[in-house]
Amino acid sequence: MQAITPENTSSSRTEDADEKEVRAAIEDWLAAVRAKDTPRVLAHYAPDVITFDIAPPFESRGRDAIKKRWEIWSASFDGPIGYRMDRLCLRVAGDAAFVHSINHITGRRRNGEHTDMYLRATVGLRREQGRWLVVHEHVSVPIDMDTLRPLFGVRP
Repeated sequence: MQAITPENTSSSRTEDADEKEVRAAIEDWLAAVRAKDTPRVLAHYAPDVITFDIAPPFESRGRDAIKKRWEIWSASFDGPIGYRMDRLCLRVAGDAAFVHSINHITGRRRNGEHTDMYLRATVGLRREQGRWLVVHEHVSVPIDMDTLRPLFGVRP
């Protein structure tokens, strides 16, 4: 009799397939961000997405809000955006998935400044009609507890 282990259960095989699908969605989103491909970026968000970003407003709701913010942010870069997700941790359970990572953003801005910063991100996804869509995104940066100023230059 074979022992039941995570490697030989149908549930594990399903979770592995789901994890691969989520990773593929993340990779496609990253490629779209780097290329500043607005329609492709937006295709990864559910219509009812809620985001908590580092820039105001405090909370954004809906794909239209993502589009507006994305267009302003991506247009601030002169050329491609360097975007990497490090320390990515992914958990899938049924039709829900959670991802957290340390994201590294680089690139030259239109104002001549060079961006080289790290962010923390937590993303919740939901499977809808066979696709994994972002339903919640929370991005933050650490702060200096004495000055209460963001620490964009901190390296993990």
